[in-house]
Amino acid sequence: MTPPAILSTAYLAPIQYYSILIKSSSCIIEHCENFPKQTYRSRCDIYSPNGLKTLSVPLVKRNHRQRVKELKISYDFDWRKIHWRTLESSYRSSPFFEYFEDDLYPYYHNKKYDYLIDLNEALQQEILILLKQKLEYTFTSEYHKVIEAAIDYRNLIAPKVLFQNNNVIDSKKYSQVFDNKYGFIPNLSIIDLLFNQGSRAMEFI
Repeated sequence: MTPPAILSTAYLAPIQYYSILIKSSSCIIEHCENFPKQTYRSRCDIYSPNGLKTLSVPLVKRNHRQRVKELKISYDFDWRKIHWRTLESSYRSSPFFEYFEDDLYPYYHNKKYDYLIDLNEALQQEILILLKQKLEYTFTSEYHKVIEAAIDYRNLIAPKVLFQNNNVIDSKKYSQVFDNKYGFIPNLSIIDLLFNQGSRAMEFI
């Protein structure tokens, strides 16, 4: 039997992440690790009119290291409005933005989550619905640096790990809104694929 995959939590995770999540026989989502900065746990990359753009969820700062499941989202400024306006300016002209707009809009206007893992999980479940994928996965109850019985992707799918060199999935090209200006950008957030390819998204995962 193929061992389960272990993934970090992620905010609007990249295409690689969903390839592992969907294709693995089973998955475990890490909730108990200490939070590493500058990862997809609290940020995503999209294709803006000016090229690659990173959207980050602000977190309440504390003086000691925290487990991921303890991280609270900061609402000191209206980051949700900023994220949504950026998504609109980046994808309003994409073929399927209007098709998915009503599904994602509430997460940036009506729904409010205290904890990062709850926001990430809610968005992930929504994305799986939009991809028409029914999955079951589990969550860690304690942290282990090495999990011998699983394939560990927690630190492999990361902004600082070169997409072309980590051998997780191939980069399948698809049409992007601004690829005539900056070329194809691989492994962006899953929403880039959804907005550009709609029901064909699974062909590229």
